[in-house]
Amino acid sequence: MIPSFVIVPGALWPLLPPGIYDASWNELLARFSSSAKRQELIAGLDRALANLFASGCLQIYLDGSFVTAKPFPGDYEIAWDPRFVDPKVLDPVFLDFSKGTIYQKQKYLGEFFPSTTIESMSGKPFLDFFQIDKDTGVKKGIIRLQNHLTKGGII
Repeated sequence: MIPSFVIVPGALWPLLPPGIYDASWNELLARFSSSAKRQELIAGLDRALANLFASGCLQIYLDGSFVTAKPFPGDYEIAWDPRFVDPKVLDPVFLDFSKGTIYQKQKYLGEFFPSTTIESMSGKPFLDFFQIDKDTGVKKGIIRLQNHLTKGGII
């Protein structure tokens, strides 16, 4: 279940409280598809997850202004679990950082990082980096979606 936002002094928008929150695809839609821009981003996320999950990715972690109270987020960020991913099935764009994340954003409207990769400025794996608010340095929440193809349910 996705909890209510909390006000964090110094944060630009209300944030999720610290933690990793499991959500279904339907919960994500109900909570974060409140504008045409958000619906556009969700469509890009849906296309990306189709490939990530088909390649064997077990779970992804959703972050960025998309999972805040910001009315019109510009994109979203994903840390994806690289264990069990078949590189022959994985869209190569998820590993192409030759021009930063521009190709990912062009194709899927978001940025994608293997969860175990180290974020260069913080020295933390992306999974940990995503749980710190960049404006305040305080802990914040993110959302986990599990691969419905391996769980037998729906996301």
